[in-house]
Amino acid sequence: MKSKRFKKLPKGTLGLQPETIEKLLINIKNNCTTKFDESIDLSFQINNKQKKGEVNIRTVVNLPGGTGKKVKVAVVCEDAKSAEAKSAGADIVGGDDFIEKIKNGEMNFEKLICTPSMMIKLSKLGKVLGPKGLMPNPKLGSVTENLKKAVSDAKSGQAEIRNDKDGNIGVSIGKKSFSDDQLIKNYNAIVDTLEKEKSNNTLKGDLVKSTFITSTMGVSYKLKLGKAI
Repeated sequence: MKSKRFKKLPKGTLGLQPETIEKLLINIKNNCTTKFDESIDLSFQINNKQKKGEVNIRTVVNLPGGTGKKVKVAVVCEDAKSAEAKSAGADIVGGDDFIEKIKNGEMNFEKLICTPSMMIKLSKLGKVLGPKGLMPNPKLGSVTENLKKAVSDAKSGQAEIRNDKDGNIGVSIGKKSFSDDQLIKNYNAIVDTLEKEKSNNTLKGDLVKSTFITSTMGVSYKLKLGKAI
């Protein structure tokens, strides 16, 4: 059953020709008619079926315009590194005792960072952390000696880019309340990251087959992929 609010939104938007993000943002924001600050989301369909197997993308991108979310960051490290993690702004810092708490189900954080030497102990909790997407990963910068940078990146605005088995990637570029400049900067950062992933995977043809943009409770539009000026 569609709500009265939804029925007032534009219809047939997926039948329109793809447009640049600069032109579509005004439509997307106008469609944010709920009382809360809706997210502006991108959906990519990638060309993940290749002759030599599937393409799997998993990386993070630092969003220069931020995410609009406060992220609770936890760090597992040696005692000697605790002060560095705390000064960087980590919300929770601990060692062996903290690992034991995680083992017992205490996971009141949204991002977990770990030093390489402590990762050996933490890796045993793969069945606990893995399903929740909280297991630190060196490829994502969350297993590192540079705790200051890792915590700062997580706090300032970071998004994970990861495709599912069908080749879909969903990622937010911010909120309706963000300025167009903030949203476009975040969008450009994601486009740059996808271009790097294409180079790293040495793909034939385009990496992205189609792109759509929408708000949390809005309707989708086809997006013409390319960096905004």
